Amino acid sequence: MTDDGYPDPGTGAEQGPNRTRLILGGGLAVVLLAVIGASGGWILAGEAEPITPPASGVTTPTPSGDATPKVSASPPQQRPTAVRTTTAGGLTVPELVGTDFVRARQELRDRKLGWRLVFGTGSGRGVERTSPEPGTPVRRGITVTLWVAGPAPALPVPDLVAQECGDAADDLVEAGFYPSYRTLRRGPVTAQEPEPGATAHWNDKVTLTCGDEPPTDPEASPPVTP
Repeated sequence: MTDDGYPDPGTGAEQGPNRTRLILGGGLAVVLLAVIGASGGWILAGEAEPITPPASGVTTPTPSGDATPKVSASPPQQRPTAVRTTTAGGLTVPELVGTDFVRARQELRDRKLGWRLVFGTGSGRGVERTSPEPGTPVRRGITVTLWVAGPAPALPVPDLVAQECGDAADDLVEAGFYPSYRTLRRGPVTAQEPEPGATAHWNDKVTLTCGDEPPTDPEASPPVTP
């Protein structure tokens, strides 16, 4: 400082450059230390083993307050069902016990089943039992036997002469008889036994003679004399 209180020009000129060098030197040292520190940290970080992320889908179990293991409920066991045996068309013997035998026969015919009537010695026209039993699976064409309580009722024999043999047989079955054949089963009916109008009973046979009558020989004419 001068005596007047102003700074000494010589002293300020000497201290300015020294202070500048000191500041620059300190800043350069700080920069070098920062670079060295960063390089060392990068090297150390590169030498460390990389952390492998956990595989997807793997979860770390967390402790829970309830230590009791949960038991999953097993599905209920299904009971085996009985296999029901039925025919392809689901056809069974109908319930016919107590039914009039004529109506019972018609129900069997409607189901394409055969029938056989067995008459008893009691009274009444009702069916006492059947074979096979009601509800039994059957196929079409199977014969069902009907046991009737009373005897076979009486019936008049229809007139079948001149009818076609097949039509006459159908009429006999419808009336309650059984057809039998003396000759062929085609052509017109030329005779029957018993005679038309005779009294017979259910299940009786009526014999048919079918076919064209053989032609009669013409009368021989007298020889012509020349």
